[in-house]
This record gives sequence, structure tokens and C-alpha cells, in this order.
Amino acid sequence: MPQSSLLLHPKKPDKNGRIHNVTPRNAGWTYVGFEVYDLKKGMVVEKPTGKQEVCLVILSGKARIGAGKDKAFQDFGVLGERKSVFDGAPWSVYVPAKSAYKITATTACQIAVCAAPGTGKLPARVISPSEVGQQTRGKGSNTRYVRNILPETEPAESLLVVEVITPGGNWSSYPPHKHDRDMLPVESYLEETYYHRLNPPSGFALQRVYTDDRSLDETLAAGDGDVVLVPKGYHPVGAPHGYDLYYLNVMAGPTRIWKFWNDPAHEWLMKA
Repeated sequence: MPQSSLLLHPKKPDKNGRIHNVTPRNAGWTYVGFEVYDLKKGMVVEKPTGKQEVCLVILSGKARIGAGKDKAFQDFGVLGERKSVFDGAPWSVYVPAKSAYKITATTACQIAVCAAPGTGKLPARVISPSEVGQQTRGKGSNTRYVRNILPETEPAESLLVVEVITPGGNWSSYPPHKHDRDMLPVESYLEETYYHRLNPPSGFALQRVYTDDRSLDETLAAGDGDVVLVPKGYHPVGAPHGYDLYYLNVMAGPTRIWKFWNDPAHEWLMKA
């Protein structure tokens, strides 16, 4: 059976250390870009942002990061402190469009590059762990822990970026919801990527992506380091017993607001 086009496995690092490269063109959509770099100490990634704003999320390890445009380029110093994505909130850097960033790995590190359209009207800035809003969502076996890196309440032009920890045996993005219609105020159109990590890494997560008419209906087994694309439809995730699940979400669309629509068949769970 051929692999689903929605499930992307990490590739062998290229010369720049890149192991994932999602672009609007290869994803078949308009807004979201996503990359992951697995860097050895001393490696450098230096890139212009062009017509996209970027949020650099340090997944693990430490790196010296600079960002900005011309004379406004700032050296933010060495950032990062967690050994893995399960060790607390991340250090991140917002980089505007029409500028550039430079990452120099000061230890072995992994960096996620989240991208969406921008005009460059905002300055580059560091988002420290203390600035990351954290909350507990759900109850019982639907409990998960949310780290809001770049929510709609914080400055950006298109990007919404969030990390979620789902304990083993629990569900997340549940009850199933979607955001594939530009129909505010009840629903917003947002493309989305899920970058999955498992603890221990030998585990897997189950993610279903489906539409009301079932023209899209796939159930995917995501391993440690995999990316799942959500172009449309409902997209619940389950973490099997014994394996905690982390995922990094990147969302973007024509309006920077997260308004979701619950699957009517399961909305009763919101009132239970």
C-alpha cells in the first residue's frame, strides 16, 4: 500500500542539516511552511525570509541566533536550555518577512522553522520560556498540556504556533474539530502541520484526518519525528498507553484567528 501524502517521515539530513521541508507548493496549499534542522555543533544555517514571517523554535540543544534586516539585524545570543521537547517550554525567535536569520549551533541541536506570509512590518524578537502561555486543556483521558508560543494574542501577521504534550493513554485535538472554512465568526480557514515526537521514541501516535463527506478519511500511524499535514477536515490524535506525545502545531490562513468547528457527531462530549 502506498504511503499517505499526509504523512511525512524525516529524511537524512542534507548538507545544511535539514530533515523536513514542507512548503506551500509541495503541500498543495497556500500559507504554511515548516522545516526541521538537525544540527551538529558548529553548523550554521543562514537564510533570508523573503515574503514569509518565521518563528524559530528551539526543539532541543542550544544555538546562537541573530535576526533582522540590515542595520536592524540583532544578535540575540545563545538561546535554548531543554534537552528534549518534553523538558519544559522552548526558546523561540520571531523573524519578520523581508529580513534574514542566522543560526549557529553551539551544541548539537534541533530547530523548527515555522513560516507563513508576512509583509515585514513587525520587528524581530525573542520569545522566552517565561513568555510562553501554558494551560491544561480537557479532563480525564482527554487531558493535555498546551504551550502557546505564538497565539493570536501575541504580535505576528499570519503565524499561529503552539506545542502540546499529551500523556500516554490520552487523546488530543479531541473532540474532533476542524477549521477549513473561511466562515467567521463561527469558523476560520487554517492550514496546519503536526510535528510529532514520542517519549520513549519507539512509540507511535494515531491521527485521523477526515471530512464530513469522507472524501478525505485517513488514519495515520505517526512515529517519532514524523509530520502530518492537515489541509482540511477533523484531525484528532491519540497517544497509546506508555508513550507520551509531543506535537508542534503551525497554523496559518487568510485571517489570523483560530475558530474551530466540532464534529456534530461528537459535540455532545463538550457538555458531558
